[in-house]
Parts: sequence; structure tokens; C-alpha cells
Amino acid sequence: MTQHPTEPTPDRGPAPRQALATAAAPRDWWREAVIYQVYPRSFADSDGDGMGDLEGVRSRLTHLRDLGVDAVWLSPFYASPQADAGYDVADYRAVDPVFGSLLDADALIRDAHALGLRVIVDLVPNHSSDQHEWFKRALAEGPGSPLRERYHFRPGQGEDGELPPNDWESVFGGPAWTRVADGEWYLHLFAPEQPDFNWEHPAVADEFRSILRFWLDMGTDGFRIDVAHGLVKAEGLPDLGSHDQLKLLGNDVTPFFDQDGVHEIYRSWRTILDEYSGERIFVAEAWTPTVERTARYVRPDELHQAFNFQYLSTHWDAAALREVIDRTLDSMRPVGAPATWVLSNHDVTRHRTRFGNPPGLGTQIRSAGDPELGLRRARAATLLMLALPGSAYVYQGEELGLPDVVDLPDEVRQDPSYFRAAGQDGFRDGCRVPIPWTRTGPSYGFGPGGSWLPQPGDWAELSVEAQTGRPGSTLELYRSALAARRAQPALGAGESVEWLDAPEGVLAFRRTVPDGPCVVVTANTTGAAVSLPAPGEPLLTSAADGAVPAATDGRFPLAADTTVWWLA
Repeated sequence: MTQHPTEPTPDRGPAPRQALATAAAPRDWWREAVIYQVYPRSFADSDGDGMGDLEGVRSRLTHLRDLGVDAVWLSPFYASPQADAGYDVADYRAVDPVFGSLLDADALIRDAHALGLRVIVDLVPNHSSDQHEWFKRALAEGPGSPLRERYHFRPGQGEDGELPPNDWESVFGGPAWTRVADGEWYLHLFAPEQPDFNWEHPAVADEFRSILRFWLDMGTDGFRIDVAHGLVKAEGLPDLGSHDQLKLLGNDVTPFFDQDGVHEIYRSWRTILDEYSGERIFVAEAWTPTVERTARYVRPDELHQAFNFQYLSTHWDAAALREVIDRTLDSMRPVGAPATWVLSNHDVTRHRTRFGNPPGLGTQIRSAGDPELGLRRARAATLLMLALPGSAYVYQGEELGLPDVVDLPDEVRQDPSYFRAAGQDGFRDGCRVPIPWTRTGPSYGFGPGGSWLPQPGDWAELSVEAQTGRPGSTLELYRSALAARRAQPALGAGESVEWLDAPEGVLAFRRTVPDGPCVVVTANTTGAAVSLPAPGEPLLTSAADGAVPAATDGRFPLAADTTVWWLA
């Protein structure tokens, strides 16, 4: 294992957990788990090439243990030409050399288990790389080849087939079809280097059942399913009839997203997962029009979790947050699934920057906004999220309060959607800048060399080293919150909240469990302090000074953009 002598030793952290290898897996551990997303190319670099790798992740696992998370989700590290940061897979059973080898993956899983951390890997079943052996052979063998049936090859429209087969557009912009030399067209809902699989073909289903077993046999604890809503396309590939790009992002049912046929696939996969011990899980990246449709993915015989993108997309507003919380819990309760909360990931502007900008700008923002306001709101939103019933996901660097990097030079950008017109805004690189570990060094401890995307010059004081042991730092807030969540069963448990009366702009609710203390949560989303009855003893506050003003006549001032947990 690569050693980092400058890595700080945390002053405190949760009590050591028994290694997974020797402990019985807690039943339904995933229902209340906090899962940390690692974007491998931006987490830690062991060999100095500027690109993060699996050995780098392995060397920093103690940070995640000390943070207090339950599991690690690794974004793709498979063999890939890297046309879309690894989401274009050429070989699902191999590690790309830029990230290491299968031996490195095995060592990482073993080390994580020894530290009490589970490992979830990304699975990309909607499309492969155009360098996948199947697709290369399909191109070489030409029209009529059986291998072409494993993708969506079609003749074009027009007098000479010069027009795409239908009007579908790529999420990244432009037509969702590319014409090959022999005149046929193939479908790619994302980049041209990412041809979509035809899930009606039995060989595709067989292949992915085999891929699941390969990684389960290696010891992984589950899978995050990329574009889980996209595998099945409507019969006949009918025209969309609209070019509203918002629809392409899951705000409506389309002929290519959220088709009912995907559920048969996941029921088949669930039977495989249930053969393995240790409570292995699936989590869906499913952009759907409503939380009610999201709930269909987590019925008892399908997947375990689905990201709550409606919650992620909600601005810092009490009424809007309460509505999406209620709708989420109401939708998940009938299917017996936990809610899954998330504020940031590798595809959207970090929530510190989103919350520092006016509402209505979407999830990819080009402005730095008000960084200090964004940080206050981000810290408050974190405590709110971690108190809700269900599981929560944390994106690497959010525990450091990192902002999005909105001023990257055009020449360093690598997001494929940036280079295509009329699709996504193409500013995802800003949330993927490598994270800082130390105050000094060529890449703030990211690795012995530089970093594949340039880091801002003022990130030294946002590093793990600078924030460790510093009262009021965002890192210490996360450590304290996750330790409290582990110690207080009411936080994260159950399937509902008890709303309490509160002034406009304030959320207040009670969390209870049988035979345990209850926790009251108060969150002020307004720009001014609000007077509230003190519901008990303060447990934790998002305020930077860590203090809750003393109550007077039973009331206390809840500061602007602040969340407080109370033992009541």
C-alpha cells in the first residue's frame, strides 16, 4: 500500500468497527447506511501521473473509516478509452491500466472490509464503449451480422438513408444516432462512443448476469446501476415528437427512458444477488418524472435503493423541501423501501455552489455565486439530510465544503457534453476537480505529481490536513454528525417524520424510536434569525462556531441558514 506520511491523523473519530470479514452482516444494513461516493480519478493518485487510481483509494480508506461512513461507492474503473470518464466500458471484467489492475481491486475490497467498510461498484448496462469487442466485431461484420442485433443498428430515413432512423436526441446534444461507413445507423443516447445495448437480445442479458457474478465473487457488496431507467426502449423506436431537452433528463416518460420493461430485468438480477450472503445491494440511478415512478424500481423483488434526484434538485426552501420529503416518504412506504437522500454527485454542481446561487438555475451552474452563503446552507442542508429516515449518499469532497470550480479554462475541460451543442450544459468538470488532502505539495496531497484538472490556488485551507481537529470546520461537522447518527438510533431510522409547528421558512420535525431518546430537528432556510421554543438539549448545530444561543424564557434564536439537532 502506498504510504502518505503527510496524511493527518484525525484527533477523533467513531469507535473502531469490527471487520466485515469476521462480523455477521447486520440485516438490512443499507436501510440507514451512509454511503460515500469515490470518483477514482479525482480521489487520490498513487503513482504521480496526475490521475487517481485504486491504489490511491486504498491508501486513503482510513479517512473514510474515520469519517464514519458505512460503505464506499466507486465510480467506474473498468477498461475504457475514457471518452466519458470511464462510463464507456470496453471490458467489464478488467481494470483500466490508468487505475491499476484486478489485483489492486481485490486488495482494495479486502482492505475496505478489514476496516468495516462495504464496497459498491458502478455497473454500466445501458451502453458499452465503441471499443467493446462486440461492437468492433459488429462493425466489421456489416449489416445483417448477428452481433449487430446486440445493439440498435437501423437503416436511415430519406431517399438514400441519409437521415437518422428517428428524431431522438442525445442527452449530450445532437442526434442520438451515428451513421457508419456501410450506411446503417446505431443508437447512442449519450456520446457516439457509447452505443446502446439492445436489451431485447438474450445474449445481452446473459452477459450481464455473468458480469454480476464476476464482481460478486470478488467480494463486492453491491452495484450502483448507471442509467437504470434507460435499458429498455419502446417497441419500434417511435419518434419522440418533441425536442425539449429537459425531457431527456427524466422529466417525462419517453420512448427511451423509464419504460416498464426495465423492471423485468431487475427482478432477474435480484434473484442472483439474493444467492449471495452478506446483504448485497443494488442502487439505481433512475431519473424519473416523479418519486412515485422512482418507487417502482425499489419494490421488494427489484432493487434496494434509488437516488432521490427530486430532492437533489430542490433549492434551499422550507416549503419545497417539506413537499419533496413528504412525497418521497409517502412513495417509498407502500413498497417497503427506504428513502435515499443525496445532495451532490459527479454529474451536478456541488451543493455549496448551487445553494450560493439563486434558485431556478438547474443542477449545472456556471457562477460561483455567494460562496459563504452557499457554505452555510450546505452545512445546514447536510444536517437536515442526515436526520431524515433512510440512507444518505455523500460525494467525495463535500465533507470538506468544496465548491464547484466554475472557472476552469476551456482547454482543460474533458466532459464530452461540453463539446456538443444543445445538450447538457457541459460543466460537470467543475465538480470533478481532484480533492485536497494536505496544505502543501504539487496537488495538495492528491498525489506526488500534478492533477488531471487544475485545483484552485486557495484550496490549502480546505484540505483534510487543514480541517482536521479545527473546531467549526466542515470536516469536523461531518465527523460529528456521522458519529451522532451512529449513536442516536432515531437519526436515519424509520419511515416517517413527525412535523412540528414552525414559522414560515423553518422546518421542524421529531424523530423517535421505541425505547430510545427522540431527536428534534430545526432548520431555518430564511436569511434571518427566527425565535423558536427550545425543544431540549442541543446535540449538534451546523453553525460554524458550534454554539446554540442560550434560551430565554424557553425560546432561542435559530440563526439564518442553520440546522440544529436536539435531544428531547
